[in-house]
Amino acid sequence: MMCAATAGARGRRVLLVDHAPVVGEKIRISGGGRCNFTNLHCGPHNFISRNPAFCRSALARYGPQDFLALVERHGIAWHEKKLGQLFCDGSATQIIALLQSECDTGGVAWRIGCGIERVDPFASGYRVTTSQGVFTASALVIATGGLSIPKIGATPFGYRIAEQFGLAIVPPRAGLVPLTFDAAELARYGDLSGLSADAIVSAGDGRFRENLLFTHRGLSGPAILQASSYWLPGEPLHIDLLPDRDAFEILSATGLRDSTPAAVLADHLPKRLAQQWCAAHDATQPLKRMDATALRLLASRLNDWQVRPGGSEGYRKAEVTLGGVDTAGLSSKTLEARAVPGLYFIGEVLDVTGHLGGFNFQWAWASGHAAGEAL
Repeated sequence: MMCAATAGARGRRVLLVDHAPVVGEKIRISGGGRCNFTNLHCGPHNFISRNPAFCRSALARYGPQDFLALVERHGIAWHEKKLGQLFCDGSATQIIALLQSECDTGGVAWRIGCGIERVDPFASGYRVTTSQGVFTASALVIATGGLSIPKIGATPFGYRIAEQFGLAIVPPRAGLVPLTFDAAELARYGDLSGLSADAIVSAGDGRFRENLLFTHRGLSGPAILQASSYWLPGEPLHIDLLPDRDAFEILSATGLRDSTPAAVLADHLPKRLAQQWCAAHDATQPLKRMDATALRLLASRLNDWQVRPGGSEGYRKAEVTLGGVDTAGLSSKTLEARAVPGLYFIGEVLDVTGHLGGFNFQWAWASGHAAGEAL
């Protein structure tokens, strides 16, 4: 819709085709129904891609303030929740209405609930055969998203079109997704479901401090979702349960030697977590019975608890899809395929994935605007 509205405002004849029965469903369910529509601190460092520099051009030309100005022009009340995350005061449907209105102003034609049967090269453009007829155009923009949340219509359609025209695909996988415990860890911590704690969670090159949440299947919460995009199966997560605090100093403090580690840690962690974590690490005896070596080992595990997830909740719970159409074959300025004139890819279908907190929507707006300006 952003791309169509931008192109329509420039006088281009635009047809927007969507196989879904309603438009903007992923916007509607986002942010608890209030849509975290951008982030004030958005920059290239907030994105994951084989080509980290690819997103720079589009983000520089259409940033958070540009979309915020559009939100305000439409009279939509908003608030900053935390860390630069902007939400609607009312409903996410206001953002959908905004985009529909912009499309209508640009004279965009719509075909909703329209299945696409095939795409073929045609003369100097493309022929798209659909359930509602055959359409031809000099340019074709693929804005079909990734594989996350299949219940609202996610499909690999965009990847198949890219492959049809010779573009490479970076293997997709679930991102911003809850992680699951293996059987042993689930037996230890599964009954902590619903409990949260402040933590620093690291995986690969990602390091995030926010809450982690225990679930009936494993771990979730903002810190885990962020780290999941950097986690690879078989690798451990590194969790600091006492961020900005030295666990050894806490455990070796004078006057606490008669207490158990769990009793001491209950002043710094949720009590049930302290108890079950210490039990799982065989740390149930009073501190006075532990020598310095044992204390240091226990402390190191608190500041670097290594958890090896059994897997993830997959695309059904993933907020985004990592990987996608390889940006090596596209212009970072226009989003057009270098070897296929008139073919564009924008948004989540590309190998550009943002952090949690409004960054993926900003990429949608920025990439859509860039292609719309180039059509």
